[in-house]
Amino acid sequence: MPDSANIARHLPLMAARQPEHAAIKVPRGRTADGRIDYLSLSFAELASEVDAWVAKLSSRGVQRGDRVLVMVRQGLPLIAAAFALFKLGAVPVIIDPGMGRKSFLACVARSRPRVLLGIPLAQVMSHVFRAAFKSVEVRLWASGSPTARLLPSPLLRGVARSAGVCCEVAATDLAAILFTSGSTGAPKGVCYEHGMFEAQVRLVRDTYGIAPGEVDLPMLPIFALFNPALGLTTIVPEIDPAHPALVDPDKIIQAIRQEGVTNSFGSPTLWRIIARQCLAQNEVLPSLKRVLLAGAPAPPSLFADLQKILPHGTAHSPYGATEALPVCSISADEVLGRPNAKGQRPDAKPKTAETRSMFGHWPLEFGTSAATAAGHGTCVGRPVPDITVKVIPITDGPVTEIRALPVGEIGEIVVSGPVVTKSYDALPEATTLAKIQNRESKIEKAEVWHRMGDLGYLDAQGRLWFCGRKAERVETREGPLYPDQVEPVFNAHPNVARSALIGTGHDGHRPAIVVEPVSREVVATPSLRRKLVRELRALGAAHAHTDTIRLAYLHPHLPVDVRHNAKIHRLALARWAVGKHGYELDKRDIPSSALKK
Repeated sequence: MPDSANIARHLPLMAARQPEHAAIKVPRGRTADGRIDYLSLSFAELASEVDAWVAKLSSRGVQRGDRVLVMVRQGLPLIAAAFALFKLGAVPVIIDPGMGRKSFLACVARSRPRVLLGIPLAQVMSHVFRAAFKSVEVRLWASGSPTARLLPSPLLRGVARSAGVCCEVAATDLAAILFTSGSTGAPKGVCYEHGMFEAQVRLVRDTYGIAPGEVDLPMLPIFALFNPALGLTTIVPEIDPAHPALVDPDKIIQAIRQEGVTNSFGSPTLWRIIARQCLAQNEVLPSLKRVLLAGAPAPPSLFADLQKILPHGTAHSPYGATEALPVCSISADEVLGRPNAKGQRPDAKPKTAETRSMFGHWPLEFGTSAATAAGHGTCVGRPVPDITVKVIPITDGPVTEIRALPVGEIGEIVVSGPVVTKSYDALPEATTLAKIQNRESKIEKAEVWHRMGDLGYLDAQGRLWFCGRKAERVETREGPLYPDQVEPVFNAHPNVARSALIGTGHDGHRPAIVVEPVSREVVATPSLRRKLVRELRALGAAHAHTDTIRLAYLHPHLPVDVRHNAKIHRLALARWAVGKHGYELDKRDIPSSALKK
């Protein structure tokens, strides 16, 4: 570890290494011939831009340790502001504005920022909702334009001369507070230390072989913060961060092809939209080396579609959370099965019962997709270097010791390692509930384990299988059911866009499946709706664990999280189902031909 663990030190190092190389490109319109017109800054120019921000912040009294609520546009303002704050030793507080006004204001109040760095709308908001912003002493205005540059005025030149100095910090010093999305609970501020950012940069770089000089298109703004430290060119996507699922795929495809993008991060929902457009237009994306899918489990069908449009690349799915990222990773080859010398993939599954055992040795040449379709969960791969994953018994209360379950047994996923955060901001009870202080060894340093809030199991090959969120399991009278072991069975129907397992009844113990049809046309009449539900019942009857589900609901559009538009709000759906008309079927209603299949 260097003398200073400040993540901001990487930018001047990259500016010295590749000063003329483009660091960031921000779209600002179209040229006469239809190409995307970008504002482009080199690494040297971005370093100067950051120094201008440092000068402005310093002149207004921002200092080491100050909490600064950052409410600026994605792209250049976010990257420049964040690196300037890191450089000063101040602590950026980043809250997703799409979480809803009530939750957002509660997060602001709890994080107690001394400084507000925001666009005009944010400044107005701070005056309208004074109670939430009462800790703010300094207000710094930022332009509402994503292409605006901050050039120091003559009054700041004296300050700017010292702006190149990067504040020395320890690896354990607080670097930032990043809020969770709150998809299965209230949003919480995660305390990131400088050493954790350092470890993240190293693990992401080494796990995926990312090299300086590559070109990245990050479809979640916060992931762009890694790029200056990795030496990547950031292509800011034409996408509304508050409504990512409304993305125009043609704009993303054009940016990838025009700028030779080699790396891109996005949710499964976004890449499903882009992949479908590419397939419909018979287009491929030859420059892409890797696509990283995160935010929700990626279905095998998406991996298959992506491999069709990535002639020189591979799709990967890193597993993690705001509190710990990355934890595990899996590639398309392991999901779909490794192709042979002719580029052909093997049959869906091994032919013998012995090799098909999920708790034995599933051959590497065969993919995990068949097991997912059969209800075994979603394989999220092996732990990345320096990360330890264990599965412990399920409990809803605090945990004081690690008692690992045997291979194949479903339990709660816990992780430890250099990227695992230690606490939530101003939430001691939540910290006690989510963290385990392992003090079993008197020789080794005490480890902090994070409870992911997810359920799953480890197989004999050391791979982790995700079964669903702990809060979303359904405790039925026949035993527990887990979303990612149930929903893939029903998602196999061609007229199902996605589905959600919920608990119904006065005690929540009766399982039901809520289905979002692919279009209105497939459920346009009562007879079509009954036909779809009968066919869903047949799919469920084919597996012992889903055979117990005898209630189905149809929903036009399942509610999802704002950040990724990928995580289904199953608990909200359970509340929605109260008093709603569901479809009940007995196995006798299923045609015998369907049961034979």
